[in-house]
Amino acid sequence: MAMGRRAHVRELVKAARVLMTQPLLFPLPKLAANSLSINNPLLPTPQRPLPFPSLASRSTVTMSTDKNDNVQDQLDAIFKQKKVVRSQVRKSLKAMDPSLRSHEDIAVQDLVLGAPWFKSCQRLCAYISCKALREVDTSKLLSEILENPAKEGHMELRKKLYVPRVEDKNSHMRMLNISRIDDLIANSMDILEPASVDSDGNEREDVMQANDPVDLFILPGLAFDRTGRRLGRGGGYYDTFIRNYQELAKTKNWKQPLLVALSYSSQIMNEGVIPMTENDIPVDALVSPSGVIPISSAALDRIDV
Repeated sequence: MAMGRRAHVRELVKAARVLMTQPLLFPLPKLAANSLSINNPLLPTPQRPLPFPSLASRSTVTMSTDKNDNVQDQLDAIFKQKKVVRSQVRKSLKAMDPSLRSHEDIAVQDLVLGAPWFKSCQRLCAYISCKALREVDTSKLLSEILENPAKEGHMELRKKLYVPRVEDKNSHMRMLNISRIDDLIANSMDILEPASVDSDGNEREDVMQANDPVDLFILPGLAFDRTGRRLGRGGGYYDTFIRNYQELAKTKNWKQPLLVALSYSSQIMNEGVIPMTENDIPVDALVSPSGVIPISSAALDRIDV
């Protein structure tokens, strides 16, 4: 009897060991035909993932975070370098001899006024120079545009001029049409700009609502190089405005305007000194006291050197 019991126990233990090595299978409940749709709250979807991410998804999240951190580090380095260049150029401009400044102001403006690409343009946007900002002077240029009427029997027509008006501190700037120097008033920063309405109380024409395209932009800046890089003063006003106008021109199938910057000799940097981001708009050409520097293919096509 005892031996029979022991044999029975051994058989039970052996059977238990076999069961322990096999997966336990439980029957699943039958699902309705529509229960496999993405609306089934029991099933994972891209909008409703499993509660615990897989190792692969965790790795993707980590890599994405690392990439974003790397991009931010690069941007921080670019902004830091821009700050350094701005500081250096400001010191150089501040130390510039007044007689040299006057000489270079006249030389740059004469080069523009005598250029065929300027003479042939009919509509343009141009900045109003500010002495406090030590920008290349444009007073002679603007006077020539506004005070000289179209010459009878001559192909040269009176140009339509749009000048900047800053609307807020969020890089919002408009270009409004003026017909006289007296149309300009000093803003809160003592920078001349057009009033939003003329002397008769009529809204000035905004270049973004004009029926015809402009041919030329005359641009300021703090530093430039011979590859077209332009460093502004950090507000983003011109980059934002130019990008918006380029989009408008593209939508209307207009020829893109020529972007020409005016520069003192000391503002032209060596290549690689000025960093750029995707928001920075390069210029097509530079005008310095030593001459016109065409850069882009558009400038090479339109500017005779």
